[in-house]
Amino acid sequence: MKKVLVLVLVIFAFGCSKKYVQPHDEVDSNIVAVKEEISHEESHGKGDMDSSVVDESLFEFKDALFDYDKYTIRPDARDALDSVATWLNSHKGINVMIEGHCDERGTNEYNLALGEKRAKAARDYLIAQGISSRRMATITYGEEKPLCPHDNEACWQMNRRAHFVVTK
Repeated sequence: MKKVLVLVLVIFAFGCSKKYVQPHDEVDSNIVAVKEEISHEESHGKGDMDSSVVDESLFEFKDALFDYDKYTIRPDARDALDSVATWLNSHKGINVMIEGHCDERGTNEYNLALGEKRAKAARDYLIAQGISSRRMATITYGEEKPLCPHDNEACWQMNRRAHFVVTK
C-alpha cells in the first residue's frame, strides 16, 4: 500500500509540474530573425541558394508521426527526420525547437509526458544523424495544440506528432 501511495505522489508531483510554453509572438519573432539572417547571408554569397529572398518553404518540415500511445520512431517518420537533419546540416547556424504532440485521448498529464517522450525521441534520432544536441530544444504540448479538431482516427493520427520550428 505504501508503494502505491509513494508512486501516486511521485506521479502527481512530476505530472503536475508546469511546463514553459514559449509564446507564439516570441517564436514568430525568432523565425523572422532567422529568415533575415539567412537572407543576409545568401545576398552576400554565404548561403546555399542563389536568391537573396528566403523561401518560406525553408521552414516547413514534415512532421514525424507516431502510433497511438507510442514514442518509437516509425519508418515513415525516419524520412521526415532525415529531411530535417539534411536541412540542419546545410544551415549550421540555425537551431530547432522540437514540439511533442498527442491526440486528445488520455489525461492531460499523461499526454504531456508522452509528448515529451516523442520530442526527445525525435531529438535523439537527429543526434544520431550528427546534429548537435546544443542546436535543439524540446517542448511538450500534449493534446493542447491539435492540428485537426475532429474525433476520428485520421485526425488523431495527424495530432500524434513531433513538429519542428526553426529558432535562432
